[in-house]
Amino acid sequence: MQRLRLRITGTVQGVGFRPHLHRLALQLSLTGAAGNDDNGVWCEIQGTQDDLAVFVDRVAAEAPPLARVESLHSTVMPCVDHDRKFLIAGSSGGSDTVVAGVPADASACSACLAEIRDPGNRRYGYPFTCCVDCGPRYTVVQRLPYDRERTSMARFALCDLCEAEYLAPTDRRHHAQAVCCADCGPQLSLRFSTGEACHGGTLEAAATLEAGDPLEATAALKASDPLEAAAALLKKGRIVAVKGVGGYQLTCRADDAAAVTRLRQRKQRDEKPFALLVASLAAANELVWLDDLAQRALCGPEAPIVLAPRRESALVATQVAAQVAPDTKLLGVMLPASPLHALLTDAVGVALVCTSGNLSDEPIVIDDTVAAAELAPLVDAILSHDRVIERRADDSVAHVVNGDFQLLRRARGYAPTTLQLNNSGAPVLAVGAELKNTVCLALGNRAHLSVHLGDLEHPSALDAFEVAVADLLELTRAMPELIVHDQHPEYLSTKFACSVDLAPRLGVQHHHAHLASCLADSGFVGEVIGLIFDGIGWGTDGVLWGGEVLVGDAGGYERFAHLRAVPMPGGAAAIRQPWRMALAHLHEAFGTDLPQLDSLAEHHSKAEQVLLQCRAGQAMMTTSLGRLFDAVAAMCAIRQTVSYEGQAAIGLEQAAGSCERRYPVVISAGSPAVIDPTPLIIAVTDDLLAGRHPSEISGSFHRWVADVAVAAAQQAREATGLSAAALSGGVFQNRLLSELLATDLQQCGFTVLSHRQVPPNDGGISLGQAAVGRAMMAK
Repeated sequence: MQRLRLRITGTVQGVGFRPHLHRLALQLSLTGAAGNDDNGVWCEIQGTQDDLAVFVDRVAAEAPPLARVESLHSTVMPCVDHDRKFLIAGSSGGSDTVVAGVPADASACSACLAEIRDPGNRRYGYPFTCCVDCGPRYTVVQRLPYDRERTSMARFALCDLCEAEYLAPTDRRHHAQAVCCADCGPQLSLRFSTGEACHGGTLEAAATLEAGDPLEATAALKASDPLEAAAALLKKGRIVAVKGVGGYQLTCRADDAAAVTRLRQRKQRDEKPFALLVASLAAANELVWLDDLAQRALCGPEAPIVLAPRRESALVATQVAAQVAPDTKLLGVMLPASPLHALLTDAVGVALVCTSGNLSDEPIVIDDTVAAAELAPLVDAILSHDRVIERRADDSVAHVVNGDFQLLRRARGYAPTTLQLNNSGAPVLAVGAELKNTVCLALGNRAHLSVHLGDLEHPSALDAFEVAVADLLELTRAMPELIVHDQHPEYLSTKFACSVDLAPRLGVQHHHAHLASCLADSGFVGEVIGLIFDGIGWGTDGVLWGGEVLVGDAGGYERFAHLRAVPMPGGAAAIRQPWRMALAHLHEAFGTDLPQLDSLAEHHSKAEQVLLQCRAGQAMMTTSLGRLFDAVAAMCAIRQTVSYEGQAAIGLEQAAGSCERRYPVVISAGSPAVIDPTPLIIAVTDDLLAGRHPSEISGSFHRWVADVAVAAAQQAREATGLSAAALSGGVFQNRLLSELLATDLQQCGFTVLSHRQVPPNDGGISLGQAAVGRAMMAK
């Protein structure tokens, strides 16, 4: 006989890992115990040496679907005589810090979906059905270790049937912490935006609401079900707020142009595309082109929004109003993230617009009182429930690029799953950037990355950011020894870092953080050539960088090359009005004798003022490739102004045709070398004056960007001997460019590193900041 003590780390709490160990022990007639603690899962197991070897082999190999075993260590212990069976022990805590990660929320599994659709099942129609393989985790946990009494489910005492399932070793709800049913779990409620309660659901009553009398409709809807009532309202073209897994969402019929238009007006979201909630993979495939990887992602436990090319068919035109995603060839689709969403889509029978419950640029609402006050003016009714959302988690967004699945927004389903770091060290807190903010805590050899928090320009987003920082430190009981922030002095995240007295501070250059983020994401150790292309980031020379070729790693970098700096007339106005960047680049190319482009004719009256700013040195200078995208988009009459970040660049990508024609590439020698866009601007101007179609110009422009990047990377390789290239920055959300450049680099013998686990945009900055902080502390 032999006895082992196992220490298992990774995503092993809240995913059915202890019941998994229990089942293995029963199958092999082993005795012992297992429990959760601050470091993960511990297990003491006793039996024959051969059986123990089989047990250890099967622990990770047959782990539950949501589990991720990162390490398994065993030590031999003295055998005991009193073991008679295998027990699941109570959780224990008390460590100085919590290394165990918080499990992410998981969409409804196929077994639970089958139950809620089976009239003979006791959970038929129950919207909070879950098991060890699915359901809420991150959004209900209050503190670790993860057990029911430390979640917002604690207030719901289990009924006898649910308790029996919870205690039965062979049941898939064995120790499922959010288990419940209609007799003992959360309940739905529906209220009109007037505050009047609505308890039922018939089309006739919804039609009464259509006539404009919510009180009469309330009286008519007394007897039935809140979900059916919400579905009836949606069918009649109404807007309904739904309390989802990680926050409230605003929904309406996707095929109802009037409803979508009202939602845009109320939410103050003029043109940015809405996501679509569809009932099934088959329904998604009717709307968009999905390869195998995209289909697997849609159906996975993370249930992200997947951006994919829309199908050009009459069916799509009838199912999706033009107002859902104007001026784009892509649609964002997602499958139900919970049984509530599944039941709602079943009842409505058509695709739904499903967008964050907030005004544009504000955080998603999670509090019921706030929802009643702030969402009521946006909707006709609110479908809510009495399970508290402990922390917000918006929907994740991703797409397939270069044959891999790449996150564009890391939130529900993915966060806060930890990421492996290449080294261990002191706790480091990184507070991210201004836009698409996330925060990151490097603890041990793990990076605890928050969900997407949004843009900190809005006061409520800044409040959510501060709550997220406090929550991360409270959950892990960690005290950082270094706080890392962006070097931009006006970023609110920078100001926060400089205002708190937690630890020494370190400012990290924005694009260095992008480089380090890509390396940490890829698990790559060593120096690389970094192609870091984005909108803007504060440079060490006072210029707003954004078209950078760096050489280095988390421990340091050199600026090998960059796009030539041009004025950014009007500052932030140039971001909202791409025509300003077009005039700035034309001025650099042609001086005061500007060519007369029809696309810019409406701005001729403002040109003198803009050019005066450029000549007088009154404008900030920028090397941004993102702003060059804006300039070419404006020149091509694709976008003169934008209503959301990246809109002009997205339009330019969508317009691209063949990428075979090439524009001239000029990189001047120097340290750093300078990429000159002037020959490009001249060539684009000549093409426009010659009547060449914008699709051809856009295709050639994308080819030029790839050519410039490859040429600069080759020069860097000749100078350094490095042959790995890291692609990071918001420009690499552009799928066309990413695929062009990766293919060209690989053909030239480069190893290409791209983002997968965190976004290439500023949502990955905090991970890079943490990696730089760790590297600096190690020096």
